[in-house]
Amino acid sequence: MVASHQGRVGNKEYTGMEKHAKVLEKFLNRDIKYVQDVIGSAAKYEIESLKNGEILLLDNLRLCAEENYEFSPTEAAKTIMVQRLAKLFDLCVLDSFPSAHRSHPSIVGFPQVLPACAGRIVEREVRKLDEILTVAKAPHVVVLGGAKIFDRIESIKLLIKNGRADHVLLTGLIGNVFMRAQGRIKSSLGIKREEEIVAKAHSLIGEYPDVFSTPVDVAVDKDGSRVEVDVRDVNRGDTINDIGPKTVEHYSKIISGAGTVFISGPAGFFEKEQFMFGTKALLEAVANSMATTIVSGGHLTHALKKYSLADKIDHISTAGGALVLYLAGERLPMIQSLEEAAKRERSK
Repeated sequence: MVASHQGRVGNKEYTGMEKHAKVLEKFLNRDIKYVQDVIGSAAKYEIESLKNGEILLLDNLRLCAEENYEFSPTEAAKTIMVQRLAKLFDLCVLDSFPSAHRSHPSIVGFPQVLPACAGRIVEREVRKLDEILTVAKAPHVVVLGGAKIFDRIESIKLLIKNGRADHVLLTGLIGNVFMRAQGRIKSSLGIKREEEIVAKAHSLIGEYPDVFSTPVDVAVDKDGSRVEVDVRDVNRGDTINDIGPKTVEHYSKIISGAGTVFISGPAGFFEKEQFMFGTKALLEAVANSMATTIVSGGHLTHALKKYSLADKIDHISTAGGALVLYLAGERLPMIQSLEEAAKRERSK
């Protein structure tokens, strides 16, 4: 039985798992059963009807309200989802490293009540990251972009405190947040909890003033065209979709002197050709550096393939927040739960 989640109910990233079943069939070249249910009678019937060798994919786990919240492992094990499904399983295999930093019932609940182990993807990620961390050299340069910002601010602080970020180069929406914290962007960014997030960024800059670099020029969208302007000349209502050439030059110079580089999140709206410049240029700088290099997240993984740079990178991971926290030395809930499950099994 296979189970996963994608997006949250009500947002644009949410999807049922039927499409995933068809993709699995293509890659495995075998039939995949699918049930449009998670913990109800239909799911129970299909699971109990499975014959040896058959594979069943449940619907999106986030159809269960509990899977949208985080719990302690003990409380996660008491959720309805874990209590109902665990009775139908013999073993739990966790193989979603991008979710390893979340304390959802599917991540930390099942290992409390079932024999559990890491899947091959999680195993490869952890082994490779441990190998890299063993040989990682300073200066450590972290390049962050993309639209995920709230969790990232706490992650940045952990990276700096734990000696994993000597320079933090900011792009994307998180770069805009820090520029607003510096007073270099005056208008609202139109994001949730903006004032709280900007205040956190301002505090972090004050605590570590020599670590951060923010864009000096950006590209804005003017009637569908790319227009490059100094950050000081960004007008209210302008949409920043990329970094400019002066910023790329400055960041590339810092990257060229790095011992270790970690990059996560695109520099802008790289899906549009006129705004792919920053993302492509920074990835080229990382790929051509002599540093140990780690690229993180689905967007940059796609971009590496698009620009034919993947073979020049030491490690590529689809994980985002989980990878940042692991590099910062934090214990991930998934890994901790698996370790506890292993100890429990060994003690029997």
